[in-house]
Amino acid sequence: MCLKRQPRGWLLATCSEPAVPSRRQALQVLALGAGLAWLRSGQAGTVKLPAPGPRDTCPVCGMFVAPYPYWVATVLWRDGQAVHFDGAKDFFKYLLDLKKYAPRRSRADIQAMGVTGYYGGERIAAQGANYVIGSDVLGPMGHELVPHDSSDEAREFMQDHRGRRVLRFEEITPALLKALDESRFPP
Repeated sequence: MCLKRQPRGWLLATCSEPAVPSRRQALQVLALGAGLAWLRSGQAGTVKLPAPGPRDTCPVCGMFVAPYPYWVATVLWRDGQAVHFDGAKDFFKYLLDLKKYAPRRSRADIQAMGVTGYYGGERIAAQGANYVIGSDVLGPMGHELVPHDSSDEAREFMQDHRGRRVLRFEEITPALLKALDESRFPP
């Protein structure tokens, strides 16, 4: 079986001679493979968000955010308003209780969300990040969800800093956040 080019795409056909891909076809296959490998690697990817100003405060705890650039998390609303947090833990408290912190908003109104990756120091997409709990690294508000761009980074961090568990965005719950505040690390 081989692929034969047709006016509207490719056709799988029986071939009498061995199929030898052109250089262009080979490069396309390699590029596709590299793209799929990147997707499987679990990388969050960077996201462009406004930086907090010197007077921006966290809506959850009231702390100034700018003094903690390596912990900043941000929600950017569709109307252009940016809300900044002094760590991923308060970011999730806000998201999981919008009725309390932003009663006129819904998750559908969010344009982008980002957290600061621990090793790279860049804002990464919150939904794609890997979060480590139970490590010996504390954030501005104590025990934190420490964000990482990839699962490899998260595993390395766990080894270096005695982390207990890696979580994905959808696994973070109000009960987990309460446990972190109480210095407990659920299995």
